[in-house]
Amino acid sequence: MSDKKYIIAPSILSANFATLGAEVEDVMSSGADWVHFDVMDNHYVPNLTIGPMVCKSLRDFGIKNFIDVHLMIEPVDDLAADFIKAGADLVSFHPEATKHVHRSINAIKDAGCKVGLAINPGTSLNVLEDVIEDLDLVLLMSVNPGFGGQSFIKGTLNKIAKVRKMIDATGKDIRLEVDGGVNLSTIAEVAEAGADTFVAGSAIFGTDNYEDTITKLRAQIS
Repeated sequence: MSDKKYIIAPSILSANFATLGAEVEDVMSSGADWVHFDVMDNHYVPNLTIGPMVCKSLRDFGIKNFIDVHLMIEPVDDLAADFIKAGADLVSFHPEATKHVHRSINAIKDAGCKVGLAINPGTSLNVLEDVIEDLDLVLLMSVNPGFGGQSFIKGTLNKIAKVRKMIDATGKDIRLEVDGGVNLSTIAEVAEAGADTFVAGSAIFGTDNYEDTITKLRAQIS
């Protein structure tokens, strides 16, 4: 997916949607790596955000960067397929949101897209044991999903370390992404615990200078 050791993925949920294309263009030219979508359905989580049309609009606008879609929705399969058609490069979903985790993983892969499994703070890592080798990414939530701008849950650090060991044991190129409360104060300990991909929303889009902020984030993990 990337030769970079560390990936910074700004979450567009915190961007200005009135000028979203320009916002994404700006943040990507400022040193970000992936575009992160937080997709919520007001059913699996208590919030409603964006759908495949926004993904297609960014592609039509000319955004060619890697698009990383996190589905906080149920059911999974149909909307995952719609996002892939709209231009997503990777789709992650929650195991609780589908009746057949392995089938949903394979449906995404069969459509030519990379796949991730998203784990909530209160979800056991046992779900990864039988499917981790089929994944391109494990997404650990360090806040309870539903809203941006929440504080990092410290207990996630132990979980990151455990998943890092699981990934290393496979010998495969599987990225470990952390989403929730990642900012200048937390990114170093998140990286030290074993994460290599960092979702940051308000920590980037809430600042006046994206390039300066991303440079400072990288300095914490270099």
